[in-house]
Amino acid sequence: SPGAPTESILDMCAAPGSKTAQLIEMLHADMNVPFPEGFVIANDIDNKRCYLLVHQAKRLNSPCIMVVNHDASSIPTLQIDNSGRKEVLFYDRILCDVPCSGDGTMRKNIDVWKKWTTQNSLQLHGLQLRIATRGVEQLAEGGRMVYSTCSLNPVENEAVIASLLEKSEGALELADVSSELPGLKWMPGITQWKVMLKDGQWFEAWKDVPSNRQTQIRPTMFPIKDEEKQKAMNLERCIRILPHHQNTGGFFVAVLIKKSPMPWNKRQSKLQRKLSQRTADISVSAAAAEDGAVEIVEEPPAAEDEETKESQHLLTVESEQSKKDGVCGPPPSKKMKLFGFKEDPFVFLSEDDPLFPPIQKFYALDPSFPKMNLLTRTQEGKKRQLYMVSKELRNVLLNNSERMKVINTGIKVWSRNSDGEQFGCAFRLAQEGIYTLYPFINARIINVCIEDVKVLLTQENPFLSKFSSETHKWVKDLAMGSIVLKYEPDPSKPDTLQCPVVLCGWHGKTSLRAFVPKNERLHYLRMMGVEVFKAKRKEEDFESKTEEGDQDNTKHMEEEMDMEHNELATKMEAEVDEEPIHELMESSVIEPENKMENVQPSSENAENRDIADLSSVKA
Repeated sequence: SPGAPTESILDMCAAPGSKTAQLIEMLHADMNVPFPEGFVIANDIDNKRCYLLVHQAKRLNSPCIMVVNHDASSIPTLQIDNSGRKEVLFYDRILCDVPCSGDGTMRKNIDVWKKWTTQNSLQLHGLQLRIATRGVEQLAEGGRMVYSTCSLNPVENEAVIASLLEKSEGALELADVSSELPGLKWMPGITQWKVMLKDGQWFEAWKDVPSNRQTQIRPTMFPIKDEEKQKAMNLERCIRILPHHQNTGGFFVAVLIKKSPMPWNKRQSKLQRKLSQRTADISVSAAAAEDGAVEIVEEPPAAEDEETKESQHLLTVESEQSKKDGVCGPPPSKKMKLFGFKEDPFVFLSEDDPLFPPIQKFYALDPSFPKMNLLTRTQEGKKRQLYMVSKELRNVLLNNSERMKVINTGIKVWSRNSDGEQFGCAFRLAQEGIYTLYPFINARIINVCIEDVKVLLTQENPFLSKFSSETHKWVKDLAMGSIVLKYEPDPSKPDTLQCPVVLCGWHGKTSLRAFVPKNERLHYLRMMGVEVFKAKRKEEDFESKTEEGDQDNTKHMEEEMDMEHNELATKMEAEVDEEPIHELMESSVIEPENKMENVQPSSENAENRDIADLSSVKA
């Protein structure tokens, strides 16, 4: 649709992923578009929390999300291929939701009352400024970056924004978003504040700070003294959300628009064109330091170290060969220390892979199906799962495997089924990717009524006799194997479910079953108004009465729908595929989002939604 976002989006400090999920939702606002042009790259510094981020993002089943594991303050600059020419990837939208002291969460987080000191903000200020600086460096001209914290301390908020605006020399401006969220109560940003040490000592200006305290307090923590300069910054355009206004937590938001390249990048690029030798490169770095750009991680080629520059040609030759093979391995240990779980490579299917034609024929895939976007996670042995990414993320993967650590990307679309080959195809459909695949499938689709859907979701492997006569007609001449079960709403029956449902299923000799994870089953049943506990009891009663007559049915998978346990369990148990255990390691932990490691509070849903909205609103 015209209003659907087509931006490249970077979420710099993403875990555990509530805001990332909202960005993905907005990307897929039009469900008729299987591959939106935009994508979200979600980053977090904590390796373990990246897997929680993966788990959260997977619930939205998007082929347009990539989770990476880097320090946000030095996140690498990526490259993309544009008609055979390498270009730097600049993001249209960036969410910079930095680690903060969390004092805005004290209504829900008792730890804040116990542990809060002014020292927290003083220690975080430098990191917040570095992350925000790295963010605006990677922002496209005309793009927007949202800077936010769940703190109300100006040292973490206005001080960071003012410092960023000052060193941008006019390249950045604060956007006036006062009219973009009608109904939201907020206070304008402040222009005057003092800085306090842990012992309660206040300072009004940097000149008042004694030399023995100048490591704890920095000049950028104070308000700008030049009144004209301060007025031009428009700090009142920052948004302060106070807890008592609308029963929320405390929150700070600033929306920055990039009008031109950052001044240090402009200077660097001119020098780089003149100087190509290594010694000259070192001089450039020294010049950048003298210009006050010590903390700043420069754009490539300035970001490359000497050794990399020397071996760049060799690296390019090697990486080009691997790209021809469609293999995106993990980054070499020489350039980046791998920690946490070792990730498998991303291997794209080649043009002539013999795996694909039987799949294409069995499901009558449309000629427009982008088979080049299919990938696996193994270079050797049998391919067990097929995943899919959008063409934009394929571009990113193929051109950056040596410089970034990808934790996960893409969605599972097919799974190998050992019995499948006798039915014409070795791969069955996976529910995770069915909404992406469905627009391209032209065969093996069965239209089912609402009652059939209820049977499929409440009974494990029900006999064909339990389905409507229309469904019987559909499956009568259909070969056994993987199928698509489609429910289309009936507008003449407004009391029934009014949104379409697409399920993966299996057509057996005497039965139909749905291959749907338990948590999704529960979701669909709630949408249809089915009391799931009653449904479970009815199923148990029915099974006990017909136990003797159902001996033939016991050879099928009989998973009992344990709905009570489903409230706590989040593993996708109905999918018989064995996911890597590290993808689910933290799936049962609903981690509070008010810790200081790159996260913000989850209970402020209203504000979180607003922030994601602001980052996607076009200037």
